[in-house]
Amino acid sequence: MRIRTAALAAALLVTTATATTAAADPTIDHVNNPIVGLLNNPTIELSDKRACERPRPSPSVPPLDPAAMRAAIAGLPDADHSGALVRVRGTAGCWDGASGVADVRSGRAVPLNARFRIGSMTKVFTATAALHLAARGDLDLDATVQHYAPGLLPEDYPPVPVRTLLDHTHGLPGVPIDHKDPDWFLAHRFDTWTPRAMFDLAFTERPVEFPPGAKQHYGNIGYLVLGAVIEEVTGRPYAETVHDAVIAPLRLTGTSFPGARTRVPGPHARAYEVRDGRYVDVTEANPTYQWAAAEAISTTEDLDRLLVALITGRLLPPAQNAVLFTVPDVPAYDGDDDPANDVPAHRGGGLDRLAIGPVVFWGKTGDRPGYNNGFGATEDLARRVVFSVNTLHMGVPEQPAVSRRVILAAAGLA
Repeated sequence: MRIRTAALAAALLVTTATATTAAADPTIDHVNNPIVGLLNNPTIELSDKRACERPRPSPSVPPLDPAAMRAAIAGLPDADHSGALVRVRGTAGCWDGASGVADVRSGRAVPLNARFRIGSMTKVFTATAALHLAARGDLDLDATVQHYAPGLLPEDYPPVPVRTLLDHTHGLPGVPIDHKDPDWFLAHRFDTWTPRAMFDLAFTERPVEFPPGAKQHYGNIGYLVLGAVIEEVTGRPYAETVHDAVIAPLRLTGTSFPGARTRVPGPHARAYEVRDGRYVDVTEANPTYQWAAAEAISTTEDLDRLLVALITGRLLPPAQNAVLFTVPDVPAYDGDDDPANDVPAHRGGGLDRLAIGPVVFWGKTGDRPGYNNGFGATEDLARRVVFSVNTLHMGVPEQPAVSRRVILAAAGLA
């Protein structure tokens, strides 16, 4: 079996934004600044007048409220967040904002063109790459993982169709490591992982959770296997297929798949974890553990461009593009077999259906230590939002307060 982990280099981001883009400071393990010692940084706001002239009313979303967007990210840094970055676009109005600090030592502002670790939003890129291969006739979504990658799964596993990897209905058990636990992360942040090592941990003497196609259980394992399938089909690193299918045609100059490289290239806000009242810089980390499920780095501009391309069908033929938005008619996995407490699935084959009150967004969220992110758009593109919030506590089950406020404000509910 051929499983490759080679990385894809990205070009330097070229931008006309007026935000500060100072070079990243050297990594520091402990900053001698208590949280309470930082001053709030005023919000930076910049409008793209060429793209945002004459907003039009839309039946899908309320009018954009810049004051609500500004309030959503105001008051940073605080005890839980060091900074935030938001981009709103669409026919119903536009807004850009950044708040807080990109560096707690210097007080440098969060740049509007910042790159950030997008976490599970990487899955949208990987799904699109797989669907690109399906459109070319190189990958049959109804064929099995066992067909394309013999030996990857245990012999006693049932047939797992490739399509079930895309929409999280595969039933495969995940890697049994809490990689968002601060102690584990800080001890292993520079380790290099191979996909094979993760598969061995996930599958050895561990049965499937449910028959493939029966339920939906979100996690990274399906997309790790999907990355391996892409490499088996193409004979190339999966990130090269992502480049050909997504990055090159959309000219995403701020997006990269770092492989084992630990730094965030270009302008960015540094990531921190608060330990005993002190900031620990966690910006640098080896993302091979996340691989095809969550390794990528991108920008709000690139992610907005990707979202528009997927909703308008620019990258894929209609049959394959529809897979991204097809939510299976199955319950979400809850660990039991009682149908009385089932809730329906809400994730498609690459994008999630996110209902925020009466507003329905299609998009994805994702996080890595120090970064909590998301993007979503209404089907008519009247409202598109991309955000990255710098969090100070990894592994918290609830969505960060600033992220929640941004989503509600974008939906007109703040």
